[in-house]
Amino acid sequence: MHNTLPRKGATRASDIPPEVLEALSRGTLPTATLAEGLALDQGLLLRTVFPELPPAALHAADAACQKGIAQRMAGMGALLWQELGPAGLARCQAHGADTVRGWACFMVGAQPGLAAAARLAAIAPLADDPHFGVREWAWMAVRPHLARELDAAIAALVPWTASPSERMRRFASESLRPRGVWCAHIAALRHDPARGLPLLAPLRADASAYVQDSVANWLNDAAKDQPDWVRHLCAQWLAQAPHPATRRICQRAQRSLAHPAA
Repeated sequence: MHNTLPRKGATRASDIPPEVLEALSRGTLPTATLAEGLALDQGLLLRTVFPELPPAALHAADAACQKGIAQRMAGMGALLWQELGPAGLARCQAHGADTVRGWACFMVGAQPGLAAAARLAAIAPLADDPHFGVREWAWMAVRPHLARELDAAIAALVPWTASPSERMRRFASESLRPRGVWCAHIAALRHDPARGLPLLAPLRADASAYVQDSVANWLNDAAKDQPDWVRHLCAQWLAQAPHPATRRICQRAQRSLAHPAA
């Protein structure tokens, strides 16, 4: 378990107290905001958690730390998988620091040769992590692989739409958004968003706002390339079952359209 009492974190790196930054960088305190996750010293964190790593690996980690945050996380995951393999993954996944568990996400992403279903099974505990940051790293880490095996990935994710966990249900939608954030677009879904319906349709009246927002954002992505398809789908959903959750999803899904379906 990684639950801690709520802590209001800094929204700017310059506002992080030195002692808090030190604790974040040594893995003794979970991040409370994105700003804290961006500001902590991942090189120091790596040396604290894995002091046994050889100098060459530490040098490679220092080089990765000079890159943007997504590349930094991916670089750390690839390095740790290469150096420590499954045992290192287990250590990262069980660690109390959310950034270290984020490395675990990218260790799953770094594994070669996994089929979509196997990769999703490996990422599932991290997709259901209590920390918001780890859940975001989870889908980012495996999304490129899922996009390359799109039909298999969609089929493997369909059962997640019925999960008791809102985190797992959100992952089913969020991981394959046509555009998304901090990630490459999925051209196949931009061209033909209907391929995503096996994931979207089961969530169209989801009780969780966390899931509703993801479905709406998925459709808002699609509306930038296929606006008529989104209008038609929303009109169809609203005619079939005008549930309050569906109305909220459709309203947010069409926020960028000049003439949304009512």
